[in-house]
Amino acid sequence: MSRSGIPSAADEAYLERARQLARSGWGRVHPNPMVGCVLVRDGEVVGEGHHAEFGGPHAEVAAIEAARTRAEGATAYVTLEPCNHHGKTPPCTEALLRAGVRRVVFGASDPGSVSGGGAGTLCEGGIDVVGPVWDDATAFAENPAFFHAHRHATPFVALKLAMSLDGRIARARGVRTRITGAEADRQVHHLRSGFDAILVGAGTARADDPRLTVRLVPPGRVPPRRIVLDPSAGLPSDAALFADADTAPVHVFARSDAREGELERLEAAGAHVHPVEGKGSDLDLEAVLRVCRGIGITSILCEGGARLAGSLLRQRRAGRLYLIVAPRALGDGALPAFGPRAEDLPWDDYRRSAPPEAWGDDTLIVLDRKEI
Repeated sequence: MSRSGIPSAADEAYLERARQLARSGWGRVHPNPMVGCVLVRDGEVVGEGHHAEFGGPHAEVAAIEAARTRAEGATAYVTLEPCNHHGKTPPCTEALLRAGVRRVVFGASDPGSVSGGGAGTLCEGGIDVVGPVWDDATAFAENPAFFHAHRHATPFVALKLAMSLDGRIARARGVRTRITGAEADRQVHHLRSGFDAILVGAGTARADDPRLTVRLVPPGRVPPRRIVLDPSAGLPSDAALFADADTAPVHVFARSDAREGELERLEAAGAHVHPVEGKGSDLDLEAVLRVCRGIGITSILCEGGARLAGSLLRQRRAGRLYLIVAPRALGDGALPAFGPRAEDLPWDDYRRSAPPEAWGDDTLIVLDRKEI
């Protein structure tokens, strides 16, 4: 029985390769985590795999199948501690032991581990185990919704905003304004495919009349639901959202004191209407998020607008920020991305979770909350 300590530089490199493989599962495996695995024997990669489909083989099994008999005596590099329970598939610990793997290096601990978890079972089977190699922030960055679900009773919320260099999202309130280019648009559709739901405020829904579906890339496993926060239940019955309501449900949250006729109108248009308590002139976000979790939504991508973005930040409900910055300025008269007094928002709560990334001429900046 052995549980060793410090990973080598080679260990870190192979684990990074496993991380890149894991990301291929985006949009196909949620609410399960994305996981990648690399099998290495005598300095040679003999098998690779990733969790490719919800309910399908896990990364370790895929890598073992690719390696076949060469898995015996190999080191397995896995981004997440191998599972030790029977679910839709058998435990990965059993597969690794049967394959004769000699050593396992894993990036993140399984938050659902009990009684020593997979690492403990592997050690008892005579496998040398190194891990967790990553700190909590690194682990969280790879599968934020998965880790959030083990700690909180509400969905994981990410906020996506496309903005100009001077921090503006539209030429004026209520005016639809194209900010970013074609490559950023395509990447946003890919981003959508990995979330259970897409959220906007009523103002954005009326001004932009968005569909909020996945269209420019291959669709994910399940079309994301569309959520509109509409306190007065005034969303037009002919909104573009309703055209796809049969395949991608529309959920409208309104104040519990909204006019009954308006609620019935939205239901007739195809919406699932959820009356919740108000908070001032807005909705109680805690109540909204608890209802969302109750209907099976574990991750939400909010796409605006400014007022909702400011509320999510002010109430510390946004776990991740996707900020797409375009190389242009809209001027002082344009709509600020985070509403008035953005300088007072809790920016110190966030840290950069990945290097900036070029999406065509635009730049993606990803920030995660420090307290996870």
